[in-house]
Amino acid sequence: MYGLVRAPEIDRAGLTWFNVNEPLTLSALSGRLVILDFWTFCCINCLHVVPTLRRLEEAFPDELVVIGVHSPKFSAEREPANLGHAIARCDVRHPVIHDPEMVLWDEYCVRAWPTLVLIGPDGRILGDITGEPDAQRLISGVGAMLHAWREQGLLSSPSPLPLALAEAAGGSLRYPGKIKPLRARDGSKLWALADSGHHQIVVFDDHGSEVRRFGSGEPGFIDSDAETAAFCNPQGLICHCGAIYVADTGNHAIRRIDLCQGETVTLAGTGERGRALHSAPAAACETALASVWDLELAGDKVFFANAGTHQLGELNLEAMTVRSLAGTSGEDIVDGPAMDAQLAQPSGLALGFNRQTLYFADSETSAIRSLSLCASPHVETLVGSGLFDFGHANGCFGEARLQHPLGLVWCNGQIVVADSFNGRLRVLDLDRSEVRDLDEGGFDSEDDATLPAGEPAGVTADGPERLLVADTNNHRIVEIRPEQRTLRTWAR
Repeated sequence: MYGLVRAPEIDRAGLTWFNVNEPLTLSALSGRLVILDFWTFCCINCLHVVPTLRRLEEAFPDELVVIGVHSPKFSAEREPANLGHAIARCDVRHPVIHDPEMVLWDEYCVRAWPTLVLIGPDGRILGDITGEPDAQRLISGVGAMLHAWREQGLLSSPSPLPLALAEAAGGSLRYPGKIKPLRARDGSKLWALADSGHHQIVVFDDHGSEVRRFGSGEPGFIDSDAETAAFCNPQGLICHCGAIYVADTGNHAIRRIDLCQGETVTLAGTGERGRALHSAPAAACETALASVWDLELAGDKVFFANAGTHQLGELNLEAMTVRSLAGTSGEDIVDGPAMDAQLAQPSGLALGFNRQTLYFADSETSAIRSLSLCASPHVETLVGSGLFDFGHANGCFGEARLQHPLGLVWCNGQIVVADSFNGRLRVLDLDRSEVRDLDEGGFDSEDDATLPAGEPAGVTADGPERLLVADTNNHRIVEIRPEQRTLRTWAR
């Protein structure tokens, strides 16, 4: 029943703890089942585990303790402040250890994200689970173990953990995601934003004043009117003909808001995390998707970044079917015919000027890639070379480096990229095959807006004259005028 190896102590000098006032020790947690969750906040599979762990914590609040061990992949993830934002964005409520040198990772012989390590009431390792566990099987298995230990008198009834959760950040915006243009019926210019932290979609006028919100503000999966409908951590959207199509990331779904009626309906997804998409069309409402992160639209086709399965997908609005557009679901950077290519967490989409090329930010490979929308579609990498190749380097496409980009937009023959983990906007010059920083030479700021930004998740263009950037960790939208070399806070 019990393991033979005693678990290495988790209270180590120099490690930063979140969600508790002081470090915890395994000896103080004896008599309970301890689950160590080795994760990193860039990893979509790690984020999928968070709801499962919450269900465990709610089912067994007195006999089980979950502790996250943050073992970063990217250099930006080594910064404690960035981890603090990620904990808030993902609504992680259990204690988290920040282990930037991966000391515990090595001592527990972990080899992949995510990994769960189970420690018994006697402080010995029971085993580990690599990858995303089946939620119901895990809950049932943990319940059976706890029942057996309870019958044997091996569990104790300690006092509750001294949790100290951070207060909710932000104001009218909280961790905004993608922002896209929206044309009003009278022809005036509007903008739609995924206000991810508030689980809402917000419409602004061209001056940054809020016009309307959709969603109750509480996470959920409800089709209804503007005030009652519920979203969960929406990240992306696209607008067309009196509608906002929403990448409802936490619900693994594509939703549609009718701007005239104010009603939200689900077009694709079941609310559950899905597996790999297939090339054959399947009924949209019956097909489970996986962390839909962004959308683009051409005619009656909605293209979507299915980040959770490392694929691009297509929703046919006329037939109401979905299918795979590119990617085998293997996680890597492999070019070639679309169905043979491998992607790595696509998170941002942008159609080229001729609408025959779909550009995408492939976040885990820190790459910008393209999919040709022709009779024989194929994937090509512009910038990026591998799952562990990242940085901040300008120059020719082959030598340039990004760090976990999340958004991009086609602008005046160039691609502007929200290079999220570098906190910068980068420009890909397609004619010269070169990358540069947007802010070379500096900008004058009218207020406290600055570049670099706080993990910008989205960027959109209003012609070459103006960019709007989701300054995500600073809970605002920043307006940049490249030719005038100015920037200011446009909405917050």
